[in-house]
Amino acid sequence: MPRPHIQGAETPLVISASRATDIPAFHGAWFMGRLKAGFCRRKNPFNAVQESLISFEKTRVFVFWSKNPAPFLPELDAIRDAGFSFYFQFTLNDYEKEGLEMRLPSLGARIDTFKRLADTLGPQRVVWRFDPFILGGGLSVEGLLERVNRLGRELSPFTDKLVFSFLDMYQKTARALRKINAGFRAPSEEEMHRLAQGLAEVNRSWPQPLALASCAEPVNLCAYGIEKNACIDARLIARLCPDDEDMQKALHPTGRRLSLLPAAQKPPRDAGQRRACGCFPSKDIGAYNTCPHLCAYCYANLSETLVKKNMALCRLMPEARESLL
Repeated sequence: MPRPHIQGAETPLVISASRATDIPAFHGAWFMGRLKAGFCRRKNPFNAVQESLISFEKTRVFVFWSKNPAPFLPELDAIRDAGFSFYFQFTLNDYEKEGLEMRLPSLGARIDTFKRLADTLGPQRVVWRFDPFILGGGLSVEGLLERVNRLGRELSPFTDKLVFSFLDMYQKTARALRKINAGFRAPSEEEMHRLAQGLAEVNRSWPQPLALASCAEPVNLCAYGIEKNACIDARLIARLCPDDEDMQKALHPTGRRLSLLPAAQKPPRDAGQRRACGCFPSKDIGAYNTCPHLCAYCYANLSETLVKKNMALCRLMPEARESLL
């Protein structure tokens, strides 16, 4: 189906939906309205008077980020029928005992959603994230590995990869965590290596061992078979769009075909992300302070009050709104 041309709009090949909020959980109606319109707008999170106009005219792939994509499952056929490829970065942690993710469905319900999504899309298009690793407050390296191991035994037949990161202790994150338990902290570098080594060991015992990768982490964990991840993953995108000439040109602009082997030619990376991030260039369409999950460690929300205020706006005729906020 021909897609509309929007004068003056950016035309990304890949759209991230979204690092800033959980679109599948809370903003599916808005997304589907924008998909039908063929474009959206996004305000600059650092300067609200600046706004990007983003056209889906040339978009090939959507990367969805979510902790609860269950409300979005009925929309997947329509997205596919519109000619788009997509995959999910599905964060599935186990911090129920600590109360760090109080607004999420139960762990059992999230595991069920993960399996349903993988049954629908196939394992390669559902990437499991345990993100972030947090210690202290009763959480030890051994205890955290035990939880990951339990999840891995359940999830490994339904995915190809596990991606993880270590807690970034931003000021607002530290304040939120202290309200629950003053002992929560980021792992030390020595603990990072212990977690990585332990993760590699338990992974070998799972029904289907997974590729392991760290997200935007400067620490080198390759000794444990853990690579540095690209969450907007050029190699996965290459598999999803094998015959798309424009996509393949973007993936390997030198003219050499991108190998699927990790050690081969590196694809372009998104210069707008952190230095340790390996993501392929994309355009994000989300908005900060619009995720009612309100996870205690999250960087994307300033306060519950602001999220409630913004969500009241988001729920006003979401299908007609050009920008999420």
